[in-house]
Amino acid sequence: MTPILTITLNPALDISTSVHEVIPGPKLRCAVPQVDPGGGGINVSRAIAALGGSSHALVALGGTTGQRLASRVISEGILLDAFPGPGETRQSLAVTDSQTGQQYRFLLPGSEWVASQVEAVQERISEATMGGGFVVLSGSQPPGIPTDFARTLAMRLNGRARFVVDTSGPALRRLTEAPVSGIEVLRMDGEEAEDLAGHPLETRKDTADFAAALVARGGAKAVIVARGADGSVLVDAGKRLFSKAAKVPVKSKVGAGDSFVGGFVLALSQGDTTENALARGVAAASAAVMTEATELCHRADAERLIAECVVSEI
Repeated sequence: MTPILTITLNPALDISTSVHEVIPGPKLRCAVPQVDPGGGGINVSRAIAALGGSSHALVALGGTTGQRLASRVISEGILLDAFPGPGETRQSLAVTDSQTGQQYRFLLPGSEWVASQVEAVQERISEATMGGGFVVLSGSQPPGIPTDFARTLAMRLNGRARFVVDTSGPALRRLTEAPVSGIEVLRMDGEEAEDLAGHPLETRKDTADFAAALVARGGAKAVIVARGADGSVLVDAGKRLFSKAAKVPVKSKVGAGDSFVGGFVLALSQGDTTENALARGVAAASAAVMTEATELCHRADAERLIAECVVSEI
């Protein structure tokens, strides 16, 4: 298996619970909370572990919350490389209304980084990168991290690793406006793609055309766009592929994208084809929405659902 390094700059201690009804005013008595380590890269590593693989997680941590998060990452069998992040590691809260099934998610901001810390974490990532391995940068960026962080990291890695990026907001827009060589896979969800395109991507062909334009401009060797319950589109220089999502009961959409990335990268690290990796990623995402709160995919579910995640050409 090719080594996998995941990067989490803005981790969170995820707390999930439920109440009988979410209403303003009175004190709401919550159920016993579930506490999980969270953040894009951490969740990718958790999904990889759940699917039977292994990865190394480089995580920026601070304060007592960071210590709690670190212990939970280690308890899941993930190799942790803790980087001293600024301030106190943030927390997030997900509350489910038991009557309606609706989930309310509250995310606190991370502490602000300074330029010296940005340079230091870039250097740490470079040192931790295994030649020919995967580096996965996933999740939101905390305050102070420049929007061109992924571009700078791609240039620093200089092709030594297979760089996979799953980011959002200004950081994602910066990557698409100023492409840089060295990014193997760029993933985003449908809403992000439509925002970048400036118009709806109603059909799979529309999505594939948008992804193909990004590849042609040098945004990445391959672009993946998730189309929610429909499935995911992958486009590279020679393929325009779609994998259908499995039809499953949805309990929580939290972590579906990270489960996709975990399943997809794990498959590639094991030498699988792009087509099979896409199907395995979509199956992992489908499995993730079947679980409660911040729990991710289950291996048995993901393996069972692969047969439903049929890959076709667009």
